[in-house]
This record gives sequence, structure tokens and C-alpha cells, in this order.
Amino acid sequence: MKLVRYGDVGHEKPGLMDGEILRDLSGHVADITGAMLDDATLDKLRSIDPATLPAVDGTPRMGACVGNIGKFLCIGLNYSDHAAETGAAIPEHPILFFKANSAIVGPNDDVVMPRGSTKTDWEVELGVVIGTTAKYVSKEDALNHVAGYCVVNDVSERHFQSQLTGQWTKGKSCDTFGPTGPYLVTRDEVPDPQNLAMSLDVNGTRMQTGNTSTMIFTVAEIIEHLSQLMTLHPGDVITTGTPPGVGLGMKPPTFLKVGDVMELTIEGLGSQRQEVKQDA
Repeated sequence: MKLVRYGDVGHEKPGLMDGEILRDLSGHVADITGAMLDDATLDKLRSIDPATLPAVDGTPRMGACVGNIGKFLCIGLNYSDHAAETGAAIPEHPILFFKANSAIVGPNDDVVMPRGSTKTDWEVELGVVIGTTAKYVSKEDALNHVAGYCVVNDVSERHFQSQLTGQWTKGKSCDTFGPTGPYLVTRDEVPDPQNLAMSLDVNGTRMQTGNTSTMIFTVAEIIEHLSQLMTLHPGDVITTGTPPGVGLGMKPPTFLKVGDVMELTIEGLGSQRQEVKQDA
């Protein structure tokens, strides 16, 4: 299934994609959140004939594909070629940072550069949505705890990230720096999360081209590792790193400016489009 949330900010409704038709799910669930991402509830939704659901008119705004996200966990430098372009060593263990939940926006909402930003950058990433509680899980069992997958743009302010003394979180958590969606694609539709093509364009020019097959740590290995450190709860989102082609890695480095348009896609998971604005 491709589950979505649509409507105005703060008033999103649950939906389901029936091919190209958006269907309203609000007669069956209140929202797409961690509380309904267990296998039993998802199986009940699969049993519904989409044709019996009301079609949604027009082209409403798409919200983040998961509401009330718990933890937003991010893995850094998880593609060997991306680590090389930034001059970083290959990590021995997954690098973890957090993105503030206030950064989360819909997949096509504007990305707003904060005051003082000079180095705002792009990062297409595979997002993993936890469906059932995971604690001390093995990599062999890890994917059974996944509800589904989505596209994430891990927008990053590089000056804030590396030069404001502290953790990467400073440059990752600015408002609007976490476009998520459009779809939560359930795991039965993604038989191999380690073989998904991904790309990102800025103003129609291809910047990033990659495949999840080149991850240093697989999705299963990431879940295993994180679950040894903390309990992963339904509705938590893990974003798993980016392939090469970020602005920081260009020679000379190139960053976003007002009016730029980012378009990013992951195979089978849909596309995002954001215009860059400047905070007042």
C-alpha cells in the first residue's frame, strides 16, 4: 500500500493511493501514525477494496506521510562515495544524529533557509518507518519491525552543522529541513530496500544519482545497531544517509539560494519537489 496524509497543515487526513487516485481512509483510521502501523492494522487496511473508498477531488497538499513522528533518527556518512567526497573516513559504526521534529514538513512544502544561512545543502535519503517496537533485535529479524519506507530530504545547513561548536543537529534541525513523503510505502511493496535507485535535481540539473546498494550499513544493520542503544517505537523514522553529489562535495562547494527548486525521487517511493525561500 501507499499510505498518505493530505490536507492543510495541522489538519491532514489519512489517505491511500489507488493507482493515481487518492482515496480517503478517514472512515477506517483517524490518521497515519505509529499507533496504526502494526502488521495487524495494516493487514486490515489491505483487505479494503480501494474502490469502496471515497475519491478525493482536486490536488490537495500532501503532508508528511507519518503523523506524530516519535524519534527522527539520522545516519550520517553511510555511503562510501559520499564519505569520500566530503573527505571523511569510513565510519566503524553507524554515525547517529537527530533531527528536531519541528523540521518535518510535507514533501512539496517550501524549504525555508534560516536567518544567517550561507551553506544550505540537499540530501536525498531513504526513510525507514518503524511499525512494531524494536529492542535488542538482530539484523536477521530487523526488517520485520519496519512498517514501510519513504523519501526524505535531509536538508542541511553546513555552517551551522560544523562551525557552530556542537553536534550536527544544529545544522539539521532548522524549520522545514525534513520534507518527508509523499508516500509511506508498506514493506511488502519493497522486497529489497538495498536495491533502490535514487536521485536529486536542483533547477533541473542532476546533482545526486545513487542506489541504496552502496550503503555502508544496511537498513537491517542500522536497526540492529540502534535497537541495542534505545527502544525503537512505532512511528519512529530513521533516515539512512545520502549518496554522493551534495553541494558540500562540489568543487567549489555550491549551496542553495532563494528560488532554487529541488526535485528528488526514490524508486517505487515517489517524488518530492521543494522551492527554496528565505526566512524573514
